[in-house]
Amino acid sequence: MMDFLKQIFSWWNGQTLGLRFYTWRKGEFVGEDQFGNRYYRAPSALPRSIAERRWVVYNGYAEASAIPPGWHGWMHHRDANPPTKNGYQPREWEKPHHPNLTGTAQAYRPPGSIVGSVAPKPAKPDYEAWRPE
Repeated sequence: MMDFLKQIFSWWNGQTLGLRFYTWRKGEFVGEDQFGNRYYRAPSALPRSIAERRWVVYNGYAEASAIPPGWHGWMHHRDANPPTKNGYQPREWEKPHHPNLTGTAQAYRPPGSIVGSVAPKPAKPDYEAWRPE
């Protein structure tokens, strides 16, 4: 019941009711990544001028940085085939994908940050006030 209410009242939790209906009606399942995100496509009504529509149904919170590099290339029409078909292998210099942690408890907080674990150092004055003697 809670998932149904989330689909009606929020767009950031997985998919909305409208997207569920559109996916059911026109979507062709393409694949799933290691995070549980599911990828779909639909043919274009004007194939000569508009590319096919591609979309993702996120597993949980809708965050664009949760899409791994192979699927990102397919979503943005850089690759014609999804990574499941062409056997995507990351380059040797690519690090494993990690979603954006900004705004979470695991976010990077540099030294001296207001929310960091170490208190910032007190500022030293740049000058000494002159006093007549």
